[in-house]
Amino acid sequence: MPYSAPSIRACGCIVAKGERCQHMVQRDRERKAAFDQTRPSARQRGYDSKWDQARAEFLAANPRCVMCGAPSRVVDHKTPHRGDRRLFWSRSNWQALCTPCHSSRKQREENR
Repeated sequence: MPYSAPSIRACGCIVAKGERCQHMVQRDRERKAAFDQTRPSARQRGYDSKWDQARAEFLAANPRCVMCGAPSRVVDHKTPHRGDRRLFWSRSNWQALCTPCHSSRKQREENR
């Protein structure tokens, strides 16, 4: 079975196709940590007790993940609200997802 040759990164590391060198991983960790320090907390972004109650009601009415049919645990905003309170509370913008779908498929779609 053919395979791709390893690549040489700018830092001099030789890594297999699709892999990341230790320098890239460390750079990503530092970048994400710097972003997290400037980001407001979940409560400051609107995920408070009122949200907890609305989330529980929505999940009771929508017990299955819309992507795979597994039990849902997360209420996801179909369109990211980016601080828009009307969009945040618009139930037509909500969907029930299981944790694996929210943490992988949905994130991958949003990052495209």
